[in-house]
Amino acid sequence: MLLSIRSLSKAFPGTKALDAVDFDLEAGEVHALLGENGAGKSTLIKCLTGAYRRDAGEIWLDGAQISPESTSQAQDLGIGTVYQEVNLLPNLTVAQNLTFGREPRRFGMIDGRAQTRMAEEMLRGYGLEIDVSRDLGFYSVAVQQVVAIARAVALSGKVLILDEPTASLDAAEVRMLFDVVRGLRDKGLGIVFVSHFLDQVFEICDRLTVLRNGRKITTERVAELNRLQLIEHMLGRELEDVTEHGAAKGSGDDQAQSRAEILHFEKIGRPGLVEPFDLSVREGEVIGLAGLLGSGRTESAELLFGVRSPATGSARDAEGAVAHGTPREAIRSGFGFAPEDRKTDGIIADLSVRENIILALQARRGWTRPIPRAEQNRLAQKYIDRLDIRTSDAEKAIGDLSGGNQQKVVLARWLAMNPRFLILDEPTRGIDVGAHAEILRLIRELTEAGMSVLVISSEFDELVAASDRIIVLRDRRHVRELTGSEVAADEIVRAIAGRPAEPATTMEATR
Repeated sequence: MLLSIRSLSKAFPGTKALDAVDFDLEAGEVHALLGENGAGKSTLIKCLTGAYRRDAGEIWLDGAQISPESTSQAQDLGIGTVYQEVNLLPNLTVAQNLTFGREPRRFGMIDGRAQTRMAEEMLRGYGLEIDVSRDLGFYSVAVQQVVAIARAVALSGKVLILDEPTASLDAAEVRMLFDVVRGLRDKGLGIVFVSHFLDQVFEICDRLTVLRNGRKITTERVAELNRLQLIEHMLGRELEDVTEHGAAKGSGDDQAQSRAEILHFEKIGRPGLVEPFDLSVREGEVIGLAGLLGSGRTESAELLFGVRSPATGSARDAEGAVAHGTPREAIRSGFGFAPEDRKTDGIIADLSVRENIILALQARRGWTRPIPRAEQNRLAQKYIDRLDIRTSDAEKAIGDLSGGNQQKVVLARWLAMNPRFLILDEPTRGIDVGAHAEILRLIRELTEAGMSVLVISSEFDELVAASDRIIVLRDRRHVRELTGSEVAADEIVRAIAGRPAEPATTMEATR
C-alpha cells in the first residue's frame, strides 16, 4: 500500500472534523474522496499535507510513518497538491513557475536557456507543447492545471492530490486533464481525486471513499457501485426510508399550474458554470432547487440575479424584456437575493441592524436620493417586530447578533424592498431549530401574499415541505422538474442519480 491513514482525528472548538478516519491509497490508482459540505474532506487533506496538525492517528507512506508539519515538508516526502484555484504565479512565465526554487544556474546566475529546456521537457511528458516563455496567465485554466500538476509531480512524485481540478473546465478541457491523470496513474502515482461531479468519478476513478460528518462511511471499487448507492452513502439515508411529503401536494397541483406566469427565463447559462436552462416563475409559488454540492444550485441563482453575468439567455415578463445581467439591474427589476454565506456576502457586520435592512431599498432608489432617517427607523422597527429579530435596538451592530437573527435581517432587507421574485440560498443553514421553523413559516406567508420565491437547500425534506415544485440539478445541468406527487425526497435522490421513478424494491446496479 502506497499511503495508509489510520484513525485520523481532528477537532476544532465545538466540532469533530475527523473522527478516527481510515484511508488507503494504492500506487497506480485514482481514488475519489467524496462527501457533502462539512464531511471532512478538506480537513483530511490538510492533515495529510501538513497544513493542520492532527490530534490523533497515524500516516504511513511507502511503509514508513510520517508526520509532515508543513506543506513543503509534505512535498519533500512525496505528497503534492493541486487545487481548483491554481496556486501558481500568473505574472511569471510558465518556465519560471515550473522551475521556481530549483532554477538551473550558470556562474551563479539563472540559466534562461537551460530553464526553458527544462520546462519544455517537463511538459512534453504531458503531451503539452506551448511557449514556456509566455506568462502563465496567458493560458487557459486547463493548461494552468496541467502546469500545476507537472510542478507538483516533479516536487513530490508519489502521491498527487487533485482538489476539484475540473470545476472551471469545459468538456474538452476535462478530457485533456483526464488524459494527463491516466498517464500519471499508469506510471505508478497514487492520485486522490476530490470532486462533486459524479459522472467524472465513475469515468476516471478506480476506488472511492465517502466521508460524512467527519467519519468514513465506506470504501468501494467504482465498478461495483451504482450512482444511487453512492448518493445514499453521501446523504446518509436509505431511499426506502425517506419521508414522503409530496403526496399531499398532488391535490393542489392544478391550482399551482393555473397561477399566472410573472417571469420567464430562457436559455440562461454560462460555459463552465451552468448549462443553459429555462425557468418559468409563477405568482405566489415556491420553486425548490435541489442537487448535491457542486451541482450548480448557487451558480444558477447567481446567474438569475446577475452576480455572475449570463453568457446566454434572456428574461421577460408580461411587459417585455427584463434586465437582470447585474445585481443592480436585477434589483431594479424587482428581484431579491439572500446568499448562502450571509457573513461574507449577506451582512455588513459593522453596520447596524437598521443600516443593513435599508441597503437594498436604498440601492434601488439610488444613492443620490437617501431614505430619510425617520423612514429608515420606521422600516427597521417594522421588520424587527414582524420577524421577531432579537436585538436590543435597531442601532446594534448586526455582527453582534446570532446567526438566525442575522438571517432574519437579510430577509428583512429584501422584504423592505417588496420584490416580486426572491431567491433564498440555504436560508436555514447554521441557525437554531426555532429560527429554522420561523423562516419556513415566513416563506409560506410571503407566497400567500403573492411573492414568488426560489429556495435552494441541501435539506431535501425541507425543500419538499416548502416547495410547490422542485428543479433537480446534476453536474451543472438542470435535469428534471418534480411537480405534484413527485415532490418527494426519494424522487430528488432518483433524479440526482439519473434514475427514473420506480418501485424502491427494484434497484438494479446501473451506471
